[in-house]
Amino acid sequence: MAFDIGSMVKVRGRDWVVLPDSTPDFLLLKPLGGSDAEVTGVFAGAGGEDVTSASFAAPSPTAFGTASGAKLLVNAAKLAIRSGAGPFRSLGRLGVEPRPYQLVPLLMALRQNPVRLLIADDVGVGKTVEAGLIARELLDRGEITRLAVLCPPHLAEQWVEELRVKFGIDAVAVLPGTARRLERDCNPGQSVFERYRSVVVSLDLVKSDRWRQDFLTNAPEFVIVDEAHASAEGEGLGAKRHQRYRLLEDLARDQERHLLLVTATPHSGKEDAFRSLLKLLHPDFAGLPLDLSGTQNENARITLARHLIQRGRKDIQDYLREDTPFPRRHEGELKYTLHPEYAELFDDVLAYARESVQVPGEVAGRTRIRWWAALGLLRALASSPQAAAATLRERALTADETDAAVIEGLGRELVFDPDPEEREAIDVTPGAQVDAPDSAATRKLLALAERADALAGQKDRKLTLLTVQVRDLVKAGFAPIVFCRFIATADAVAAHLAATLKNVEVASVTGRLTPAERVERINELAQAEARVLVATDCLSEGINLQQAFSAVIHYDLPWNPTRLDQREGRVDRYGQPAPEVRVLTIYGEDNRIDTLILDVLVRKHRLIRATLGTSIPAPDEAESLLDVLLSRVLNVDRKAVQPALFDPSEFPDVQAFDLKWRDAAEGERRSRSRFAQNAIRPDEVATELVAVRAALGDAETAHTFVLDALQGAGVIVTPSLDGTYRADPGQVDVRPEFRDFLKAAPTFRFGGAAERHVTALARNHPLVEQLASTVLGQALDDPERAMARRVGVIRTSGVSTVTTLLLLRHRFHLTGRRNKDRRKWQTLAEELDTLAYRGRADAADWLDAPDVTRLLDLPPEGNLDPVQKEERLIRALTELEDMQDALLERARKRAEALLTAHERVRGAARGVSSGVAYSVEPPGPPDLLGVYVFVPAPRPGGSA
Repeated sequence: MAFDIGSMVKVRGRDWVVLPDSTPDFLLLKPLGGSDAEVTGVFAGAGGEDVTSASFAAPSPTAFGTASGAKLLVNAAKLAIRSGAGPFRSLGRLGVEPRPYQLVPLLMALRQNPVRLLIADDVGVGKTVEAGLIARELLDRGEITRLAVLCPPHLAEQWVEELRVKFGIDAVAVLPGTARRLERDCNPGQSVFERYRSVVVSLDLVKSDRWRQDFLTNAPEFVIVDEAHASAEGEGLGAKRHQRYRLLEDLARDQERHLLLVTATPHSGKEDAFRSLLKLLHPDFAGLPLDLSGTQNENARITLARHLIQRGRKDIQDYLREDTPFPRRHEGELKYTLHPEYAELFDDVLAYARESVQVPGEVAGRTRIRWWAALGLLRALASSPQAAAATLRERALTADETDAAVIEGLGRELVFDPDPEEREAIDVTPGAQVDAPDSAATRKLLALAERADALAGQKDRKLTLLTVQVRDLVKAGFAPIVFCRFIATADAVAAHLAATLKNVEVASVTGRLTPAERVERINELAQAEARVLVATDCLSEGINLQQAFSAVIHYDLPWNPTRLDQREGRVDRYGQPAPEVRVLTIYGEDNRIDTLILDVLVRKHRLIRATLGTSIPAPDEAESLLDVLLSRVLNVDRKAVQPALFDPSEFPDVQAFDLKWRDAAEGERRSRSRFAQNAIRPDEVATELVAVRAALGDAETAHTFVLDALQGAGVIVTPSLDGTYRADPGQVDVRPEFRDFLKAAPTFRFGGAAERHVTALARNHPLVEQLASTVLGQALDDPERAMARRVGVIRTSGVSTVTTLLLLRHRFHLTGRRNKDRRKWQTLAEELDTLAYRGRADAADWLDAPDVTRLLDLPPEGNLDPVQKEERLIRALTELEDMQDALLERARKRAEALLTAHERVRGAARGVSSGVAYSVEPPGPPDLLGVYVFVPAPRPGGSA
């Protein structure tokens, strides 16, 4: 027997609702009043389980409750809805509460078919949430069935976790280390990208010859490209970017594919690269004029605005008058001078380095090996005595290499800092030994290593300065992260701080740990009241740490200023509960390497960010410039001025570099100004937001419901002046189903960012969903014991005539079809509906919506005899049997209103909807969840 989507069936002694994706033989079922976690598959074919049709049971007139119970049931039913009928299908089932500004990209996406959007909001604003929200919405609408996220490999696990926790999307990571294993789970001839509906894929993996065609053939209909600027094509951007871009270009050629590009830096002064990204959105954008300013280009700007959204913090902080708090940032530079013995070692190492890179008659490849070994040694020495000693004792990783390209590539990765979107940072010490183990040069390095060992401790003034700063930060209530360049430095710093700081938990996270081990160690550390994390740049991307940490200390200066943003962005972002974050940068005042990096890169980077409000990556010539400047420090050119007299700002290459960086910043400023218009007006967002919150409940609904539910369960809740509530988890005289809540959230608040030991509850929090499903399930399955009863008779002076309130739940078939290929799909939608009438049902005087809402807030006055209550409820329920046609007409009108809302969001006339058309039909009359009769209170000297 076939069952329609949304119909009720009975099996295993329970009533269930048939969900989409069911077939005649296999039914996907959700318990009536249950949660998504209870969804079950049942085999109903030959030899399967006995499944029969069922109908929604009318409430019992004897299981009546109070006015407060009526409001509790209304709110529980609202909050339990996950498949909302409104135009935003996804908002009822998210694991995150989107901010109003995050709905703007969603509205833009829903007005396109296919979706072709470039989301370029600033770091920390929430681009991942915006992209995930669009994916979840299209999945819930049935418009897509599969998705892929293309990203750098070190971001893959973060994407997998975000999709799972916030959007309920189970994705697998397809990476060099997992692809083969995933292939083994496939059927013969089946692609990994066909086998798994949702994948997070390394872009560099699928651009390779081995995987490229497989991915293009089996790529899903929805693709998100993270760090999209790393795939832009332009002059001088290299072969790797060219390969990435060719792949994206081939994906974009499928005119039915949805493509979402995500980046914080789409322009960065590179006009040709920016244009290459725009061309992926629409081929016509390749012909846009270079200068889009002026009235003559207004139409071009308007067209582009439909595909591009680019906002900074100041643009969204007070969007729709809903505060989105970002922490204040307090920055400072801290300088130290080397201990005399450390300074002497530095001079001796510098002298050795100068000698080592100037061996007469040596082949070019060998000279470059010595060059990278010398730079690595100087960088390690500037980091810590431990990193210096380890480098001096280790053989250079390039020492035996002969291929010039390999020498250059590996040398740059070990010494410089690769772009974060290219790959994860390498944090091992590079090694300085190039010659034979028994050579004079190697013996000299080993002697220098012993001197470095002797500098650990009190002679390490950098570490002394750090210790004072960390102690002060912890005392002031901050939880700092100390970023180091090398594993040896991080481990030594962590060991020193752990031994020095009392009652402070210290842990280190480096590249020696797997990504899973890093998360585990951080989670353990986050439990400590006072905590310090010491980390290398393996942690500057991939894990957001704002919940547990509130300060960043740059113990070692990065040689790529983008790393500054990545480090600081772990804590300085939306969701940071601390009102202020601290950022401290430590440098050696008499350390030539530190002062060079500080003057040429770090300070200029910060000046541009402070002026523009966003960061601009340093020009591509940064590493080449460092090559030139460091050669001056090493005095490779014997005709150059002495290093002590060298002023980088007067060097022509530095001046040209500065000019190019400033031009890039100015280009970004013009770009942001040019595209600052809004394709979606704030009032459009406000209209839809009001409708969603009315249908599904908002933070205030969750607030009222949770406190009422806990009170009804006998839980003692104590409010505090800071807006938090505490419910003692030791309370034992409460229903078992509420103990999970007490254990998980002994202290909680409503709205705002999560805090340490405080759970922030919102409409979509799993604990709120669990309570709502519990209360609703009790009302339907066990009416005699339920806290929220489905019927009630309330005496109140708030009405002058007997008034009956009906609590209805509509189920709709939402059918979509795409005009181009005539594909058709159907989903199930639910909506709660409250309506009320005065007098008798056969001559009903229906109340307006605001008057219906006010009924639930009327205070009860006095009581009625149980027999009288039962008689009134029997009368009301009997009258309702004759109102089925009226209720079905109510459902049809609600369906019509919902269809209008869907088309309004699509921004199109009926039937076209950007190529996608919808119809909304009720399968029958709504479910009657509750009936509440309000009886006028007797006047003094009168009667009821």
